[in-house]
Amino acid sequence: MTETWRLYLSPPALGAWNMAVDEAILEHVAHGEAPPTLRLYSWKPACLSLGRSQPFSDVDPEALQANGWDVVRRATGGRAILHTNEITYSIIAPSNNQHVSGSLLESYHHLAQGLLAALKLLGTNVEMNEEKLDDAAKNNPVCFETPSTYEITVDGKKLIGSAQARQKDGVLQHGSLPLTGDLARITQALSFPDAVSRQHAAEKLLARASTLESALGRAIAWGAASKAFVQGFESALDIQLKRDELSFPEILRVADLVKEKYTHPDWTERRI
Repeated sequence: MTETWRLYLSPPALGAWNMAVDEAILEHVAHGEAPPTLRLYSWKPACLSLGRSQPFSDVDPEALQANGWDVVRRATGGRAILHTNEITYSIIAPSNNQHVSGSLLESYHHLAQGLLAALKLLGTNVEMNEEKLDDAAKNNPVCFETPSTYEITVDGKKLIGSAQARQKDGVLQHGSLPLTGDLARITQALSFPDAVSRQHAAEKLLARASTLESALGRAIAWGAASKAFVQGFESALDIQLKRDELSFPEILRVADLVKEKYTHPDWTERRI
């Protein structure tokens, strides 16, 4: 039987607000107070997001300020991502929902079908990475340099980076698809021993990751990408997406999470 999910299209927003929204939806979905949700969003200004357990020492705060970029820490794992010129998705569902049940890798594999379908609608020749990360890749500060198991690649280069948070009663998976721009910009926001190390990291990243524009040879607007995500997830997961907004309780919780967590140094700059 086809499930009906909420589709929430967010306006471009600060990193702290974006992360607070994902967590607020997760809490309400887990408690049965909101439907399973596909959220599509973007970031303004550009924002560096750190994985939940990534050391803040990876960040170059002066460089962030000089570039006018924000910084936030995600509730999910993984490594740093510079969110700009991209479409970001989040999928939030109860733990017992068929689309996120099973192990982390099983749910990754299942949800990847929606991502694959979306990207094929956009004309990309995409594949799903089957290899597991080695220890060196896990310790890399840059998320997009190496594809994790069941992440999406094109011509061997990582195209979508995703991460997951699992609670007792709810699952959140979010990830980003770079639409255009210079992926190596992230190295300007991270700390390196010297300029040579930074340049080497930038070259390595460009050799192993891709934007959608680079993969297709043409630019895709955010609106066109969002339509493909909607169609891809509806067809691959056999769900019906109905556009809606946040509930009033979700909005209130977002405000609390922004203030108490996602803009607070105790969370963002915490020692790991």
